[in-house]
Amino acid sequence: MAGLERGSFFSIDLPDPTAALSLSGGAEANLRRMEALTGASIVLRGLQLVIQGQPAQLERAAALVELVRPLWMEGQTVGEADLQSALIALDSGRSAAHRSLTEKVLVRSSSGKLLRPRTEGQRAYVEAIETHDLTLALGPAGTGKTLLAAVLAVRMLQERRVERLILTRPAVEAGERLGFLPGDLQQKVDPFLRPLYDALHGLLGAERTGGLLERGVIEVAPLAYMRGRTLADAFVIVDEAQNATAAQMRMVLTRLGENSRMVVSGDPSQVDLPRHQISGLAEAARVLDGVEGVAICTLTDADVVRHPVVQRVVQAYARHDQAQRQDRLR
Repeated sequence: MAGLERGSFFSIDLPDPTAALSLSGGAEANLRRMEALTGASIVLRGLQLVIQGQPAQLERAAALVELVRPLWMEGQTVGEADLQSALIALDSGRSAAHRSLTEKVLVRSSSGKLLRPRTEGQRAYVEAIETHDLTLALGPAGTGKTLLAAVLAVRMLQERRVERLILTRPAVEAGERLGFLPGDLQQKVDPFLRPLYDALHGLLGAERTGGLLERGVIEVAPLAYMRGRTLADAFVIVDEAQNATAAQMRMVLTRLGENSRMVVSGDPSQVDLPRHQISGLAEAARVLDGVEGVAICTLTDADVVRHPVVQRVVQAYARHDQAQRQDRLR
């Protein structure tokens, strides 16, 4: 970087057009977002980024650009969630910790995108999976619980540290029951398993995923199919686990075999079980807290990396739930 401060201006020289496009975004949308976040005026002139504003605004904008530097230097897309995450780190004095996130590349997706944790909470989650045989992840939608688990599962498969991937989730949720859906059993459960297929397609590509599914290297099945099995030499992902009953959770946790790893993830705020049933995920988090070999990770709205409005939706519902709890106590 060549940076020259000239009164109320600061310039950053970008290496090539790819980096310029990655940083500025389509129709320079990222520049407009950074202006909104920092109060500075930001203009791209050829391969030179010019920042104008008060000294504090200049410092804030330049620091934000620097925190996402590894992304645009590699030509990787800088998303709105990346900017928001970097700004949170900047405002909380954790810039150094955030900068190190970009060094932890996990895998390259089928489209060539480098996948890495994007928040400190996500990094802690990844490190927990890497160092524990069983990891429970609790957090709201959009925090990367399923994707990051799938990324590490694919990496371990590619490194031949496991022989197969098993992805499972409860097949009854959101008030729908299999008997009311059309088709045979596979057609009935496929809609519930679609998010798992989508994650695999993004990582491996549809063709390769299909081949691994046909050979049985990857298995995607409802949670009920796990009963009576021993899951050895496998990476097991239990998704949407908040909708597993206590009995189902106990069953699947005791399926873990030799040389296997299991990740159980879910959102405790989106339980679709009947009111009288306890969420197996919530119970497991309480029962297994402190057990050797088990990690329990809690992700928050600060770890949401989908569209930023998702983060605001999560926060709004959290406030709503808190208000309801307080009303019941009165």
